[in-house]
Amino acid sequence: MKPNVGRSIAGGFVGTLIMTLMMRYVAPMMGVQMNIAASLAKMMHTSVAVGLAAHFMLGTIVFALIYSYLLYRILPGAPVVRGIEWGLVLWFLMEILAMPMLGMGVFNTVMGGAKTVMAALVAHVVYGALLGWIAGSTETRQPATNISARSA
Repeated sequence: MKPNVGRSIAGGFVGTLIMTLMMRYVAPMMGVQMNIAASLAKMMHTSVAVGLAAHFMLGTIVFALIYSYLLYRILPGAPVVRGIEWGLVLWFLMEILAMPMLGMGVFNTVMGGAKTVMAALVAHVVYGALLGWIAGSTETRQPATNISARSA
């Protein structure tokens, strides 16, 4: 079984939106500046608006569909747990692949350090949890039964 594709895309959008808002408003409270739109724009040599669009396209469509079509059936646990596991994979890949491409070093050793790594970890866990929760699954759930009604 796999999640409904429309709900996966909706979950990816909500997760990306909340993650982006966390980077904008929560990370600075931790003393961390995170601007993924500007970072992607710099990497792509384009405007911040295009960087933001790329960020939303990746989170809403690409990563949500990879989760839905490829990973949902092999990740263990309930849908929320599966989403969190996917968020952790995305965080790890970002730290070892994307951050060095952005000039920040593996695990932000050049810029930001441990605070930035932890803020990104929290953001990716939130993204994954929301994706998994909203996407859910197509498995049918058994209705709760009333034990006292059966015994009467």
